[in-house]
Amino acid sequence: MSKTRNKVIKNFIWRFIERVGAQGVSLVVSWILARILGREVYGTLALVLVFTNIMQVLVDSGLGNALIQKKDADHLDFSSVFFFNLGTCVILYIIMFISAPYIAAFYKTSELTQLIRVGSLIIVISGIKNVQQAYVSRNLIFKKFFFATLGGTLGAAVIGIWMALHGFGVWSYVAQMLFNASIDTFILWITVKWRPKWEFSFERIKGLFAYGWKLLVSALLNTGFENIRSLVIGRVDSKEGLASFNKGQQLPQFVINNINTSISSVLLPVMSEEQDDVSRIKSMTRRAIKTSTYFIAPAMLGLAACGKAFILLTIGEEWLPTLPFLVIFCIAYIFYPIATANLNAMMAMGRSDLFLKLEIIKKSANIIILLLTYKHGIMAIAYGFLVTEFIGQVVNIWPNKRLIGYSYVEQLMDILPAVALATVMGICVYSMNFLGLNMILTFVLQIFVGVAIYVLGSMMFKFDTFSYALGIIRDWKKK
Repeated sequence: MSKTRNKVIKNFIWRFIERVGAQGVSLVVSWILARILGREVYGTLALVLVFTNIMQVLVDSGLGNALIQKKDADHLDFSSVFFFNLGTCVILYIIMFISAPYIAAFYKTSELTQLIRVGSLIIVISGIKNVQQAYVSRNLIFKKFFFATLGGTLGAAVIGIWMALHGFGVWSYVAQMLFNASIDTFILWITVKWRPKWEFSFERIKGLFAYGWKLLVSALLNTGFENIRSLVIGRVDSKEGLASFNKGQQLPQFVINNINTSISSVLLPVMSEEQDDVSRIKSMTRRAIKTSTYFIAPAMLGLAACGKAFILLTIGEEWLPTLPFLVIFCIAYIFYPIATANLNAMMAMGRSDLFLKLEIIKKSANIIILLLTYKHGIMAIAYGFLVTEFIGQVVNIWPNKRLIGYSYVEQLMDILPAVALATVMGICVYSMNFLGLNMILTFVLQIFVGVAIYVLGSMMFKFDTFSYALGIIRDWKKK
């Protein structure tokens, strides 16, 4: 294996293991808590997360990615960003503390005041570890993330379930979230050698912000809109409806984050090293799209096909209203790898300005669609999301025909084989629902049939991504 390929594969594996382990445990705990506490409590939590998620974006200020992208970033850059972020986090927490009663009054839910004030502490915690995360990413030492995340996730799981069983309600989620972030930060500071020095440069911040502010605004537009949708649902529908919508998104998002984010987080620093070689950027973008889609397409369509059995076996019949949302999100996320890989290529080449322009175009379309759908109910909003995701991937692809010579048609042809085979697999998996077997046997059979069809189909049609994945495994075993 080449040195670059070995570095990418090694860090992808550590990042993937860390993401699957951490988010897998968190997902299981979340679904256990959902079964114990019910949809109303989960809906209350969703309202709290709307505001903390938006604040989390501001924590980074786009400077983390700027540190990763800058070729000659040194200790003064890192220290300056650390102190800048820490000060920003304290200010943001004060804003959330003061705003909490007004948010609670808007939603006519008095308990939101204390929930927001306590839950928003995660903003300060995130600010403390933000630069450490950028250091790990820039230096491709993702193994550090694994140990940091494992301790926080497992401890938080125990605390969350214990509190739920002892009647703490929504506070179980909040305690789990804060404990996870605290332990994660503590372990990361122990295992990563970088420490801030008492030095600060406004000039360095200005230089990094020239690149990072566009990513910050882009992230705010993206996260802000996602959470505005939740705010609208929380206002026009019930908390139970919001809970079903968010739960339907959670599992597909888990799969997307673990596969696609693992690839993207490793790809950005590696692409940044090769930012002057357009052919290399195109090659890495193409491989990322094909590999991500190869795994994501069957996961999404398989999950949609066996969604009913999965919901009944995990969180129970009360949560069946989640099913249509689960199916919609699974379909919407199939083409997600195209969007993120293209954006990574733009960021690596320093085109944060283009990144921002695309985000403005997408979110303008999203707002129009939300305004057209919200009066027609929660299902109309969900179908609107499906339309916006399609628009988003088309918009993200368009500039790279000129930047790296990778056209829309070429990208679609690259993913077509995997999507077609995944569709056939999904139809076969769904047909298992009509065999009249008990729910557990049906679910097990669906998984077995789905995996068998996809693997055998990959071998029969000689998918190059299948051969590529096997080659990685063989090379990894030799090391």
